Amino acid sequence: MENGYYLLAAFTAVWAGVFAYLLFLSGRQVRLHQKINAIKQVLKEKESK
Repeated sequence: MENGYYLLAAFTAVWAGVFAYLLFLSGRQVRLHQKINAIKQVLKEKESK
């Protein structure tokens, strides 16, 4: 199989891209969760006043 190397390289590149995208989304989710918690804290402080 002459093009096996190219097939393996493409397969690896696609999976590396998928993995990188999942890491990116995970980081965004963590930051969004932190922002939501900060907003909830501000709202609790305003309600108690």
